Parts: sequence; C-alpha cells; structure tokens
Amino acid sequence: MSPIRIWDAVTPEIFAQIRAAAEPAVLRQIAADWPIVGAADPAAWLRAHAADGPVHYMQAPPEVAGRMHYGETIGSRNFVRREGGFAAFLDALGEQAGKGQPDALALQGAPAPSLVPGFAESHRLDIASGVVPRLWIGNAAKVATHHDPAENVAVVAAGRRRFTLFAPDQVGNLYMGPFDPTPAGVQVSMVHVTAPDFARYPRFADALAAAWSADLEPGDALYIPYHWYHHVEALDPFNVLVNFWWDPAVGGSPWDALMHGFVGLRNLPEDQRRAWRAMFDRYVFLTDGDPGAHLPAEARGVIGATTPEDLSAMRRALVAALQRSS
Repeated sequence: MSPIRIWDAVTPEIFAQIRAAAEPAVLRQIAADWPIVGAADPAAWLRAHAADGPVHYMQAPPEVAGRMHYGETIGSRNFVRREGGFAAFLDALGEQAGKGQPDALALQGAPAPSLVPGFAESHRLDIASGVVPRLWIGNAAKVATHHDPAENVAVVAAGRRRFTLFAPDQVGNLYMGPFDPTPAGVQVSMVHVTAPDFARYPRFADALAAAWSADLEPGDALYIPYHWYHHVEALDPFNVLVNFWWDPAVGGSPWDALMHGFVGLRNLPEDQRRAWRAMFDRYVFLTDGDPGAHLPAEARGVIGATTPEDLSAMRRALVAALQRSS
C-alpha cells in the first residue's frame, strides 16, 4: 500500500489543485474548529444538540467482527436493520461500549440537518460550500469496499477511521458483488479487506499492492475522488464521520449508459465489441482529442453537442428510441 499524501491548511484554492490532480488527499485538521470535534464527549454533544427523530441503522452480532456484508448466501445479510429514535440509538451505542464483544451498530448517511438542527451552519466546510453534510455514526464497524458516483470529502468528527482506497482501474481485482441485491444499497467487494481470502480471490493481492491508505484523527478529512473504491474501518467504540457528496457533472447518467451497454453491446460478437470500443474511445472518452475538429462547427451535429439544449434534445431522442425497442 501507498500512504495518501497529507495536505495542511487547505483553502478552497488549494483544494481546487487537489481535485485537478484526481488523487486522494488527507486534509489534515481542516475541521479542527468544529464544535463536535472539540467536544470532550462527542456523544454527549450529540445528545444535547440533536432532535430525537426516527433513524434507521444496522446491527450485527459480535462474530462478524464489524464486517457488515452478505450472509451465507447472496440475498441474505449478516446484520439486521432496525428503526428507533436517535436518542435510543445513542443509548444502544453506550450499552455496547461496555461489552467485551459488542454488537456492531452503524447509522449510515443520514442528512445531518434532520438529526441535528443547525449542524450545517455550525460545522461549515468551505471546500464543500452548499453541500448537505451527512452523518455516519457507530462503533467499531467496517464499511465494505465500494465506490460513490460523486465527489466525496469525508471528515472524521469523533473516533479514528482507517481508509483503504483503490483506483477505478482496480475494479477487475476487487471481485465486486452484484449490482442487485446489495447489502446496503451499493455494489460492494466480496473480499474482506481486514481478512482477505487470497485462495478464493487471488487477484485481490494485486489490488492491495496498488492500494492507498490513511489513518485519520478527529478533525482530519479525506478527499475521495469520483468513483474511487474505498473501504472504511471505524477503530473506536464511538465514531462519527461527516461526509459531503456532490457531482459537478452535467448531462445524462453514466449509470444509465452502462445499463444500456449491457443491453446493446455486451452480447455482440467479439469483433463488433472491438469496433464499438474504438467508437466509444474516440467519440465518448475523447482519447485522441476533439473528434469533430476537422469539421465546420455547423456540421458537427451530435459530435459537437455540448449545450444544455443539445443534451436535452439527445435525451429525448434516446428515450423515444428505448421506448420503440422495448
């Protein structure tokens, strides 16, 4: 593994450089002045400031060692979903903290304003201005390797977190599970990073050799570039992570394009797939520059379609074509 580069005193201008490099970055103590980071007892701080709304969380028995994942078969889970008041969830965390072998508890991705009124205003992050913060609260649980179709800044607000990241081109070595069903809403790796079975998943050794890693303290943040795979391990009996997701891209959904590729491309003969790969490289991924540079602007058609109006027209045509073929 390679250590993730550490940046100090990150401003929005410096963060623009970090994003342009498209590599993970530790933003050291970027949230050091947050109230929850400075609190002597972060759990008590949450109790004092939170609204007791309903929350959904996951609970797993001690024998899974915090690795919430599939159960014995695809379609089953090694944890149960629970619903209750936020205060009751914090109580449960306190009860488990006193056990030698606690259950793993994890509340994941809850919009912070719904649980802690005023949290976004009192816990600002200038590099993600206007983005709704989300709360991840629990004990020593592990989030399986997955990716987010968005930019992500994850701030450690309480406890310590260990991140293991894999570049998008490592997808073939990660042994990803199905798109559906999933344990918790996103596709996850079948390999446990903290206890890998190399006999069953031998290429994962190559993924680990190319992985990036970092341990973060409260106040630190991690920039996770778009589509980078990441495994997150909470290391303490009480942990709070605050993350900010956003996607600056405009236009259609890459996910929809992938699904259409399954239908229209994957079952073609190999020679035809090669031909279409060349077309995608030139016209979609622009691997050798502007494919319409040799044409007059008025003659480029869909090759030069970049305005919102152009993209809307193409989406309408695509929807109509899909409806005709269904």
